[in-house]
Order: sequence, then structure tokens, then C-alpha cells
Amino acid sequence: MVPDLIIVGGGPAGATAGLIAARAGARVRILDRATFPRHKLCGDTINPGALAVLRRLGTCAKVEASGLRVDGMVVTGEGGVRIAGRYPGGLAGRAILRRELDWILLRAALDAGCELDSGTVVRRAIVDDGRGVSRVRGVEVASRAGTARLRAPVVIAADGRRSTLAFGLGLARHPRSPRRWAVGGYFENVPVQTGAAVFGEMHVRRRHYVGVAPLPGGLTNVCLVKPSMGGDAALGDPARLLQQTIAADALLRDRLDGATLVASPVVLGPLAVEATGRLALDGLLVAGDAAGFVDPMTGDGLRFAIQGGELAARAALRALAQGWTGVQAAVAAERAAAFRGKWRFNRALRAIVSSPAGVTIGAMGARFAPVVLRAIITQAGDCACA
Repeated sequence: MVPDLIIVGGGPAGATAGLIAARAGARVRILDRATFPRHKLCGDTINPGALAVLRRLGTCAKVEASGLRVDGMVVTGEGGVRIAGRYPGGLAGRAILRRELDWILLRAALDAGCELDSGTVVRRAIVDDGRGVSRVRGVEVASRAGTARLRAPVVIAADGRRSTLAFGLGLARHPRSPRRWAVGGYFENVPVQTGAAVFGEMHVRRRHYVGVAPLPGGLTNVCLVKPSMGGDAALGDPARLLQQTIAADALLRDRLDGATLVASPVVLGPLAVEATGRLALDGLLVAGDAAGFVDPMTGDGLRFAIQGGELAARAALRALAQGWTGVQAAVAAERAAAFRGKWRFNRALRAIVSSPAGVTIGAMGARFAPVVLRAIITQAGDCACA
């Protein structure tokens, strides 16, 4: 049976898109090279805005039950600056391992009627140039069963920041700047924060920053993000790089005193992905990191993925019901309306962090005007969307 919709990628964007489309009656087939549940480098936190989207979709209860409540953020800077900010109005996020989050969302999609082909590698899009009009008609895949061509009226590329489909069709690229890489590892025996509230942590330093996220079960996610160009030998030994960064920072050294790295850290980069500006082909929609990957320092990548999957699913349903006329323009406008303000905020914040002078000025501002930093924490948490 030919599906109505093929989704490439079973992460948060793909699973959300599949869930919505299947609930609406579409026949959905999800393809992923991985076998779930699988590990994924991430900050392991869901901010209040992302949690609100999951609540609207009816998939929040298991995430809230499995995750650790996060009440706000602690941000530190140069010179001992430390500001703690609660999310306003009693809002909270959750800290949860990505493999658990992804599996919760994917199981919801499967329960709604989606089919899953795991261990399936998508090689390329099938593009039909008939009648002088290019249109995506399906995908070519490779699996243990061999190579096959799978066709569907709509394909959603939700296959991550190295998207085979988006890069292969010239819709995405890695920009020359910023060129940042992430090194993430899990630690045990990290001292528990005092007080009833749990806070995520962002330690902003000259030329790099370190996120610290407590997780259920006693684990703590520690993720370093630093600029790097080709030939960076330090990335060849990520465990040493992570531990050296901690040891060289007095606050982090004290914060993680006695902690033990429990597994080899994962390296991911370059982080940024941007759209090339080339018009998307009818037959194809793009969601999640494949549509543009942001620096994760504001912790909103999951909201972009989940809400982006929602927008792609609704566009797919319109295309199935009414044809492709106006669909691409409409979904582009919807994405801009949903994300443009946060994209601008992220660019401004990344510009500050990438400049040593900016970090110094920001630290001084935080010391003398902490209300400004607390407003930034509210914005970073997507609290207006909650």
C-alpha cells in the first residue's frame, strides 16, 4: 500500500508530524536509520514553551512523569557573576534523556497508526521532472532487505542537521560562521543543588560556554560548546577536553568536585545549519534541524523541532486535500511567524558570547542590572509560548 506521507527521521520533529497526520487519517510511514530507543547528543532539557506544545498535542503527561522538573536557569559569567532566574508564573520545564523523550514521542506516533521502518537509510529523494515541473515523489532507501524506491504524494525531511534530503537538494548548508562544536558527557556524583527548586545552568565564558543539566536517576548532563575550525586536535580527545575545561574554571571545578564521567563524551559539529534560500520543491516539506539548526545555548531546539513538525504535518494535510498550490508559501510564513522573534534573539545572544568584550560587558550588566538577565531567561525559556 502506497502511504500518503513518508517521514524521513523519527526524532521529535518526525514523530510529531507523524502523530498529527495519522490522527487526521493519513497513512504515514516513518523511516529512520537508527533503532529506537537510541542515544542522541542534546542538552536533555525541554523548556516551558516546548512543554506547552506537547501539552497541546496530548503527549505531555508521560514526559512530565518521566522528567525532572526544572524551575528556571542559573547563568554565570566572568568575574564571579551569578544570576538565578525562575520561569515566571510558576512555569517549569523538564530534564529528560533524549533517548527517553524521543521514544515517548515516537511511540505516540505509532499508537496513532504510523508505521516505522528502522534501520533504513535514505539515499536520496526521487524527483520527477515531468511536464517541466520538478516534484519530489518519494525516496530511495537501503536496508537489510536491499535497495528500494518508496513513493508517496508527500515527503517530510526530518532527518536532522545532516539531512540527506535537504543537503542533497541544495536546500540547506553549513554556514561559514558560526562554526561551533559541542562535546557532551554524563557525570555521576554531581552535588545536588540546595533548595527545593531545580535549575538548569549555563556558564558563559570567553569563547565558549558550558551547560549543566541535572537528570532523573542521579545523572548530570555537561555539554561544552566551543568554536572550532578544521584540524582542531582537541576534539580528538573529547573526554580530556571536557575535563580540562572544567578543571580550568574555578566555578565549574567546585561545582563538579568529585563527579565522575560515566561514558565517553559525544562530539557533534559543526552545529549551525541554514536554509540556502532555494525554493523548496513541491512534494517535500522540511522540519526540525533539517530546516535549520540553531546553536543550542538557549535550549529551544526542541521547541523548534516539535512545533516545526506540527507545522509540517498540517501543511502535508493541506497538500493531500487540496494540492500543492500555495502550500510552500503558507508554511514558510507560518514558520517565520512562529520562530522569527526567537531566531533574532538567538543571533544576538550568540554574537555576545562569541565576543570576549561582549561577555565582559554582559557580565557587568548582569551584576548591576540582574532584572535584564532574568528577562533573558524568560525569553530563552519560550515562556511567552507556554
